[in-house]
Amino acid sequence: MLNIASPSSPTTASDPLAAPTLRRRFAAMLYEGLLLFGVMFGATALFLLARAVIPPLARTGDAGLQVWGFFALGLYFVGFWRKRGQTLAMQTWRMRVVNADGSRISIGRAIARYVLAWMWVAVAVGVIHLSGVSRWAGAGVALACVLAWGALAWLDPQRQFMHDRLAGTRLVRD
Repeated sequence: MLNIASPSSPTTASDPLAAPTLRRRFAAMLYEGLLLFGVMFGATALFLLARAVIPPLARTGDAGLQVWGFFALGLYFVGFWRKRGQTLAMQTWRMRVVNADGSRISIGRAIARYVLAWMWVAVAVGVIHLSGVSRWAGAGVALACVLAWGALAWLDPQRQFMHDRLAGTRLVRD
């Protein structure tokens, strides 16, 4: 008999590929944000030291620091996803990222997932830039984009985020 899951319960608790709830994922994202302060503090300190010693870096200004931060965050996320399937926050909230079939993700998929996860940021920046809204209104646009991005998981049959679907990965309960 074909088992069609209801929209409120796309997978059962005994399913090894069951997705964590959106509430759990957003809680993990908030905790991850706190941890990333430390990651970015260290990365920024390294960049500023390097910029003081290497003259071409001094000319990069804020753009150089932003590119450095993007790569530093990428190293953090891709490194943890590849090694354990979990960042520190994901360990705390008992979830992991795997391939769509449940196997460990490759470095290529981890990189694709990281880059695709920035889609909502690109949309927010584009809307803010094109509309020319104030700083506070821009924060509202960014929040709206995050909420819309999260809400898209409700449209997915397995409750996965769009970047997971596009990268061929999925978040599962650990």
